Amino acid sequence: MTQAAAPESAGDSQGSPSPLGERLRGVLRHDLPASVVVFLVALPLSLGIAIASDAPIMAGLIAAVIGGIVAGAVGGSPMLASGPAAGLTVVVAELVAEFGWQVTCAITVAAGVLQILFGLSRVARAALAISPVVVHAMLAGIGITIALQQVHVLLGGTSRSSVWQNLSQLPAQLTRLHWGDVVIGLIVIVTLLFWKKVPGALGRVPGALVAVVAATIVSLVAPLGVERIVMNGSLFDAIALPTLPDGKWLAVATGVLTVALIASVESLLSAVAVDKMHSGARTDLNRELVGQGTANIASGMLGGLPITGVIVRSATNVAAGAKSKASTILHGVWVLLFSVLLAGVVQQIPKAALAGLLIVIGIQLVKLAHIRLAHRTGDLWVYLITVAGVMFLNLLEGVLVGLVVAIALVVWRAARADIHAEPVGDSDSRRWRVVIEGTCSFLSLPKLSSALDSVPAGTDVTVELTVDFIDHAATEVLHEWERRHRETGGTILIDELGSDRLSATTLGPPQRGSSAQARGLEPWKAWQNTDTDPAALPPVGALRPILDGISRYHRRHAPMVRAHLNDLRDGQAPTSLFLTCADSRVVPNVITHSGPGDLFTVRNVGNLIPADNVDPSAEAALAFAVEELAVSSVIICGHSGCGAMGALLGDAAVSPSIREWLDHAEPSRVAYLSGHPVAAAAAAAGFDARDQLSMVNVAIQVETARRHPVIAAASATGEVHIAGLFFDIATATVWHVGSDTVTAHHDELISDAVPV
Repeated sequence: MTQAAAPESAGDSQGSPSPLGERLRGVLRHDLPASVVVFLVALPLSLGIAIASDAPIMAGLIAAVIGGIVAGAVGGSPMLASGPAAGLTVVVAELVAEFGWQVTCAITVAAGVLQILFGLSRVARAALAISPVVVHAMLAGIGITIALQQVHVLLGGTSRSSVWQNLSQLPAQLTRLHWGDVVIGLIVIVTLLFWKKVPGALGRVPGALVAVVAATIVSLVAPLGVERIVMNGSLFDAIALPTLPDGKWLAVATGVLTVALIASVESLLSAVAVDKMHSGARTDLNRELVGQGTANIASGMLGGLPITGVIVRSATNVAAGAKSKASTILHGVWVLLFSVLLAGVVQQIPKAALAGLLIVIGIQLVKLAHIRLAHRTGDLWVYLITVAGVMFLNLLEGVLVGLVVAIALVVWRAARADIHAEPVGDSDSRRWRVVIEGTCSFLSLPKLSSALDSVPAGTDVTVELTVDFIDHAATEVLHEWERRHRETGGTILIDELGSDRLSATTLGPPQRGSSAQARGLEPWKAWQNTDTDPAALPPVGALRPILDGISRYHRRHAPMVRAHLNDLRDGQAPTSLFLTCADSRVVPNVITHSGPGDLFTVRNVGNLIPADNVDPSAEAALAFAVEELAVSSVIICGHSGCGAMGALLGDAAVSPSIREWLDHAEPSRVAYLSGHPVAAAAAAAGFDARDQLSMVNVAIQVETARRHPVIAAASATGEVHIAGLFFDIATATVWHVGSDTVTAHHDELISDAVPV
């Protein structure tokens, strides 16, 4: 048997590819072509970023090689393409100006070590807590700074060290512009702006590559006298070990922290954005930080620029059809081969061409969609202040200022309370209303005190307290005002509509309350003054609970349901006939989480369907629901502690009229005493005799409904589904009652009915 099976096994191994072969074919089919496209995008960007950073030209290519190979291999994102990024040009330029290039490389190494520590400590997701509007503004500030720098290069001059100098000296630069550089730069800008409109396969060629190649050809053909890139030796000649600084250790530490934080945040945000572009494996953010840190250590040690995940290259990678890390790694290999074999080609590129490229990149970092979003969400000031801080201070200080403003705005919004007092009716009315909504803390005391003091003495006041948080300071002010106002002969009703309670503020530290009470489910006694027995009051006083409840409904809930009820004004189309007991503790819309128009509710003592069809009311309700309203389900719902079931068991004496009605439940009592399987299931679940009978009664009423002349035909054809429920009041749990089982209902499908 073993010998007979061997050929089949061998045939399978020959007929089906090995995992390694399948993976290799995937790389050749998807990742190899994508890597070439990413390489063509990365090459001009790396050169331009190196120039904008005042770093050696080859530093950009070194970073591109290491970003592709090292970050791609070690990192945790399958699609993120890494390399030198525009987001760090301003920082690197400042570091180069203050410390020199080799010390900047040492700072890059130290920043990489810090990134690895970030990844190992598993704090990657904490970096995502930075407000997106601050990140958007940071990128916009960097983009504007880059564009202002490169405008001088495009005009034939050199960029200045600060935004203010670039702005102030721009008029003078315009008077001595070099037309050859302007022409080359404009060729790149125009090509980049219009290349996306080129149709077909030609349009899929990276616009940055087309623009730089076209501008370079024009500069070689036409005698424009432009300045070109100068490279001192090959890629290997550019490799240099970093140098430790001679002092200024605080400034160095600030630089390390700045590079590490910005590189980490930009990489993580890029990884999250790229994950949204494809359906493959998700990014391990902590591992990605380790990969980025490893790449920065290698780049700094070899004389390269700082590295981050780059959204432009990554989006290109996904769009080109990449499926794995192989694409990002291969694009680094292509940059390496180009830098070694074709370095002379780079020296033919005019500086103005890369300046035009960087101007477009910088402007594209300022996105109108982000500005509109900040305006809509009320964060425009955060955006503008962050942009100004990045431009006129420095990147780290600008981001910190933006974060402080964003946090202050959040605190102000969270701590803000809407407080006002107004007369009910005309201005001379003795009835006043004080509305307190939102978060009421000591920060709201001036506004609270002003509103309370505006209420005339001796008036009848309702305080509508719709708060999700209130502290002891606000409670103390409110109670002190209540005491003084009562002394003037006024009355006060504090209507606690929100989720937090005044009484809770003195029991412990303040905390946000549950939102359950805010949905209007609490009984009258939870918010009305019930010290006096309503029966002892005059007729109007006996109606006070209902009148107060109606008043509260008009104030709070009517506005919420008015539009929905307006849609129902011409008719109803409920889904279910819900037949339940008249017991006040059973609220159908609560236990089914339904609203007006969902349930056609019928209630009677014991939730009964008389088998002999002698009750005109029950008959009319069933007929109207099934024949006129065409409900799709009939639900019979019993409950725990049912008085009707207790009377059936002889636990309580009842009046003759009730006894006569309960005769319709006699079949349920007989079934229970005969050992109905539902009774045994209920007993096993821990229910007492009364509740067992209640569940048996539900099962019997379901059977009665199936035989009922009005329902039987619709039930037989599947037009109407019938199910039994049992509401356990003590645990607020809904159970399903089957023909011989009871099941706690927590989103399970009901076996012999539709899902409820």
